[in-house]
Amino acid sequence: MNRIIFPLILAFLLQSTAAAASEKLTVLLDWFVNPDHATLIIAEEKGIFKKHGLDVEMIAPADPNDPPKLVAAGKADLAISYQPQLHLQVAEGLPLKRIATLIATPLNSLVVLKDGPIESLADLKGKKIGYSIGGFETAILKAMLAPHNISLDDITLINVNFSLSPSLLSGQVDAVIGAFRNFELNQMDIEGYPGRAFYPEEEGVPAYDELILVANSGKLDDPRFKSFVEALEEATQYLVNHPEDSWKLFIKNHKELDDELNRRAFASTLPRFALRPAALDAARYHRFAAFMQAQGLIKTILPVHDYAIVLQ
Repeated sequence: MNRIIFPLILAFLLQSTAAAASEKLTVLLDWFVNPDHATLIIAEEKGIFKKHGLDVEMIAPADPNDPPKLVAAGKADLAISYQPQLHLQVAEGLPLKRIATLIATPLNSLVVLKDGPIESLADLKGKKIGYSIGGFETAILKAMLAPHNISLDDITLINVNFSLSPSLLSGQVDAVIGAFRNFELNQMDIEGYPGRAFYPEEEGVPAYDELILVANSGKLDDPRFKSFVEALEEATQYLVNHPEDSWKLFIKNHKELDDELNRRAFASTLPRFALRPAALDAARYHRFAAFMQAQGLIKTILPVHDYAIVLQ
């Protein structure tokens, strides 16, 4: 009898210990769950977070502008944000630091209809360009048009909110800035109106990290953060090694995402995930800060370690 009961008790104790060892960690997403978050979903579904002693809760925000602010206020542990947004918010005095990168290339692009009259950026003079969010998007546009002797005064800017593709397809505008190349281009192609993208990093804008993870700069010694970043790297390795299995894991508990657009977006995003999420290219961050300053978005170029670090 004892030979049977003892293994059962031991197994129960081991499970209880593992459960007790899992520490709660809250991650605020930048938007609703989508393929940009694939590595986090895989880390959850594969038990990688649990393996690293974490019980991660991912929360989609009611307002995509809120997550970094909530982390800065100490009301959440981590948030997914954007490198350009980080520069702006740190300049405003928010206590935030980048601790990892999720998407290591820009996703932002300027999109026109492939079969339309715009064949080069020079063709945009006198045209209407739609945007969702002012500030950084219009700064990118200004930098992209400058080599073609086009200023913002030479175009008409129209705020189309988040209706980028519809405004382009309806003819309301001739181009849109802020279109994510892994989504809008696929959506337009599915609807039978393929687009042509002009990429900021090929048109005079320094390359930057699209999606990053930020923490409160006063809480960087939290051991959960290093465990989280290690789990993220392990999940990324699984994703690039097993893309088909990863897709199945991604939609396992998100059946609403099992459609052609998200399948295409998943494949388009795959090569853009940071293979070394913890790695930081300080010179690259400094170059982008200099661009932000030149565009009048920030006043001072801060030392990179003031807003981005590698956890030790």
